[in-house]
Amino acid sequence: MEKDNTLSQISRSVNNSSADTKALAKQISEYINGNSLSQIAQNLQQIEALMSCYRCAIMEVETKFRVLNEQFSLSHERNPIDSIKTRLKSPESIIEKLNRKNYPNTINSIEENIKDVAGIKVICSFIDDIYMLADCLLQQDDIKLIERKDYIKNPKENGYRSLHLIVEIPIFLQDEKRLMKVEVQLRTIAMEFWANLEHKLRYKKNLSEKTASLTAKELSECAQMSAILDEKMQRVRDEIENSD
Repeated sequence: MEKDNTLSQISRSVNNSSADTKALAKQISEYINGNSLSQIAQNLQQIEALMSCYRCAIMEVETKFRVLNEQFSLSHERNPIDSIKTRLKSPESIIEKLNRKNYPNTINSIEENIKDVAGIKVICSFIDDIYMLADCLLQQDDIKLIERKDYIKNPKENGYRSLHLIVEIPIFLQDEKRLMKVEVQLRTIAMEFWANLEHKLRYKKNLSEKTASLTAKELSECAQMSAILDEKMQRVRDEIENSD
């Protein structure tokens, strides 16, 4: 009876949902049909435990950056970090990515194949702060670099700039030690400004081919102006510091 009620709720919600939500609801319905309630409860507990581990990993990496920021401020009288943002991928996003990449929909598959479940974004004042902080993080003996993509030196075609790191860090739980992956994005305030507005302007917009092409060109030009601004601001800072 409980399972029938769950399926009825999913069925009612599907009628007023988007295509993506309908597909997800169908997967959930098929999953419920193929598993007992005890199996479903057990899997949910495993997912909750995994997400908790990712949250712990985020806290570990965030603490490392806050310590570096504090230490740097003592010796240089300024903070290299403007702000830190964290995020945990939603179950819907995880399932979508597993399906898009043709990975198995299992707990082990999430850990092995999805490297950006846990994410932390470090917003810096200047470009050289980005590389300094990345180097300091990677020099720590409990951090292992899994992947590095430098979109600052090699911007994406649309103009996107940022330094991306996938790192592995140990977390110490009540009765075990686990190695967890965290995606770290380091960018300047200008890079963050451009990325946020670009996402809002282009996300799931049904634009004509002509408008899309014109928009892409204008956003790319904005990205170039943003890069020039970063370089100019860093030169101004260098001139001020070298004059002391």
